[in-house]
This record gives sequence, structure tokens and C-alpha cells, in this order.
Amino acid sequence: MKQSEIKELSTAELQEKLSETKKSYTDLKMAHAISPLENPIQLRNVRRDVARIATELTNREVQ
Repeated sequence: MKQSEIKELSTAELQEKLSETKKSYTDLKMAHAISPLENPIQLRNVRRDVARIATELTNREVQ
């Protein structure tokens, strides 16, 4: 998910997206612990998406 896409979402949508993304990250981590993922770069991408969404939410709270 790109930063420009994140900025277009409302705060409620961002909070919902954050919980979904965190859940998918935990699912990926568990799947990777059991048997290696075919594309382990997915973990990094999802983790960065979580950080982008959380950063945008924090910026909106500050303003």
C-alpha cells in the first residue's frame, strides 16, 4: 500500500486497515515459523505497511 493511498483513507478506515494488516502479519509470521514462506519478502512489506498506517494515524492525532 502506497503512502498516497493511505492519505486518501479516512481515520476510521485507517484504523480498520491497521487491524487487518496486523492480523495478516501475525498469520504470515506463524505460517513462516511452521514452514518457510515461498516469498519471505512479504513479511517485510506487510510490516512496513503497518508502520505506514500507524504513522499516518499518529500524524492525524497530532494535527
